[in-house]
Amino acid sequence: MREIPGRRRRFLSQRGDRSPEPIGAALTFATAWQWPVLPGVAPDPRGRARCGCPDPDCTVPGAHPFDPGLLAATTDGRMVRWWWTNRPTAPIILATGGRAPCAVSLPALAAAHALAALDRIGMRLGPVVASPSRWALLVKPYSMEQLGELLYAKDFVPGSLRFHGEGGYLPLPPSETGEGAVRWERAPLPGSRAPWVPDVEAVVDAVVEALTRTGVSAPEM
Repeated sequence: MREIPGRRRRFLSQRGDRSPEPIGAALTFATAWQWPVLPGVAPDPRGRARCGCPDPDCTVPGAHPFDPGLLAATTDGRMVRWWWTNRPTAPIILATGGRAPCAVSLPALAAAHALAALDRIGMRLGPVVASPSRWALLVKPYSMEQLGELLYAKDFVPGSLRFHGEGGYLPLPPSETGEGAVRWERAPLPGSRAPWVPDVEAVVDAVVEALTRTGVSAPEM
């Protein structure tokens, strides 16, 4: 079933008009979908744009793992419940690759234009994660060799495209980071099984073509 543009569907842990609770979403990711997750660093209470980690120049405040480290990501419901019981507002960090989806991200404005172009041609997309500055299209896991061959075969790939593969991470909704709220631009359909995601080749090909065809520049950021 194709994702329907312009319609925001309620996420599994959302009730009424209240914001969904991170613990409910984290448990869904880990136990129902088997996506390894772990808590991120909360934004510094002295200023949202600052991170709670020791790095004063952190470029992704609140949107990365720190303690525990990325290798601690798990699908164990007991561990996930313990983490978010003790850190109820912690961002949810997905460890990409392996059993979990990978992602291709690009600046928000360019992504909005690209998704509109893909909708017009009927391209099937999986879930899309949106932060104030970047949107990430979830894709099937890929290897570095596969990604390297894909990029080598292209005449042009915008430098602002980022690839979240094995050993990478991505904040998931309903996280609050130093940059702001992380939400679903295209929400997964409710259900017990993990959402369908496309191949990375199809997404990169379509996004690059859409940006080229529409003349939208994707700034180097």
